[in-house]
Amino acid sequence: MFTPQGPGLRELTVQALSSVEHGYDLLAEKFDATPFRTSDRLLDAVTRTLETLGPFDSGLDVCCGTGAGLGVLRAVCAGRVAGVDFSTGMLAEARRAHPDADLVRADALALPFGPAFDLAVSFGAFGHFLPEEQRTLFERVHSSLRPGGTFAFPLPAPPRVGSRPYWILWGFDAAMRVRNALWRPPFVMYYRTFRLADVRARLEAAGFDVSLVPVEPLGRRDDGSPACRLVVARKGQGCPTAASRVYRG
Repeated sequence: MFTPQGPGLRELTVQALSSVEHGYDLLAEKFDATPFRTSDRLLDAVTRTLETLGPFDSGLDVCCGTGAGLGVLRAVCAGRVAGVDFSTGMLAEARRAHPDADLVRADALALPFGPAFDLAVSFGAFGHFLPEEQRTLFERVHSSLRPGGTFAFPLPAPPRVGSRPYWILWGFDAAMRVRNALWRPPFVMYYRTFRLADVRARLEAAGFDVSLVPVEPLGRRDDGSPACRLVVARKGQGCPTAASRVYRG
């Protein structure tokens, strides 16, 4: 984290004491030099998995940040690629990296699109949504997909109870809850509020048919289970309308 290109301890502290939006505005220029940026290994593995599920035409990266997921969409989508985020700073970085993408500043809980996309993806953003907000998020994504469209995102296997990663995540979430109890504005970022059973139920409540696809390039755990699964949520087929062919951005 503390590399010459990345943020220093003081910068991270200021960011952590800011709102989510302002914090990411502050961090944007150095975000890709932090461990918080989705790894190329995961992005490449998801790309290879999505290639087996297509073809796709238009694609949307929900909470696109600096644009790491836009490269995945560009690799698997034949048509328009778009990203949405509420941080002006992060979108500026995404625009530099992906000048051909349509980038929109908006809250993911109020996506400003009609049913225009065949594929929606998201990477590393779900910790910013409290459990009670997740169904609203999924409903907004559902409304942004054409009939038969797909919402896909990776979900790594949880660390084993009692392992070092387990206690790191538990400690981080505990520290965030204390921070948010004592300081305003809140900074919502929790790693243990996005559990597969709950997520699947909320996706289905939003109208999706849900399946799980192993992300095989990331390997398997000692018990043979996938190290990471791709959650594949499909919108049911219906009668397309004229609106389903129009991008509203």
